[in-house]
Parts: sequence; structure tokens; C-alpha cells
Amino acid sequence: MTVRTTKRSAGLLVYRHTGEGLEVLLGHMGGPLWARKEAGAWTVPKGEYEGDEPAWEAARREFQEELGLTPPDGEAVPLGEVVQRNGKVVTAWALRGDPDLTAFSPGTFSMEWPPRSGRRAEFPELDRVAWLGLDRAREVIVTAQAAFLDRLTEHSG
Repeated sequence: MTVRTTKRSAGLLVYRHTGEGLEVLLGHMGGPLWARKEAGAWTVPKGEYEGDEPAWEAARREFQEELGLTPPDGEAVPLGEVVQRNGKVVTAWALRGDPDLTAFSPGTFSMEWPPRSGRRAEFPELDRVAWLGLDRAREVIVTAQAAFLDRLTEHSG
């Protein structure tokens, strides 16, 4: 009998207040499957972790790995969990900060590309990052993760 374990990811939703209002830092998923997509292709910087690693530590590690940036210090606001369409459980924290995006240096992953070619290619985990106002963020974020935006809005008033 095969035991299926639920994949779990943890991430940081970094936010800032500007003259335009609240903005969040999201990443556009890298690789050829997402290259021409906008809606549903932006995500909280996050990554998978094993059950013995604390989710908070995984969230900070993954922020560093996916963006090449040190996560901001400060008081983290737990945003809880969401379950994405693929069944993955994502836990996130909101953290106020304004990292220097010119230092963005994404981690990479490898996959067979083109499909069934036998060749492997390397792609960035996130091909770009951007500060997005909440309305724009809701238009492009992975559907289930929109709940994190709502929870951040409740917290920040």
C-alpha cells in the first residue's frame, strides 16, 4: 500500500505601504509552462519543505533561495494555510519590508524540455518579481493564494 503524503510549502508575503496604498511582493513562476501566462502565474515566494522542518524556517529559507534576497526582519503576521487546486497546502506569513529587487537572483530547477525530447533544461524558479497593488495582485495570483491577500488586508486595516 502506498501512503501519499500531502506536499507542503511555506512562504513570505512581503508588503509595503506606498502613496498608492498597500503593495505586495509576488513572483512570476518561471519555466516554459508559465512564460505566456499572467493570471494564476504569480505566487507568494514559497517552497516545499519536509515535515520535520518548522514551516517558519522553511518560509525564510525559500524566500532566500527563490529570490536570492535576504528576507526582511520584523514582526511576522501568520496568514494561515490555503489548499491549492493541486492539493498542496501552503502556509504563509506577512512581513513588512522593502528589499532591493535589483539584487534579485532566482534559484533554478531542471526539467525535460521540450517534452519527450530526452533533453533537460534549466529554468529560473521565478522569472521576475514585482510590487503589485492589491487589485492587480488579485488578478494574477494563484487562485487559492488570494486568501492571503484578504487576510493581510484584514490585518493591516
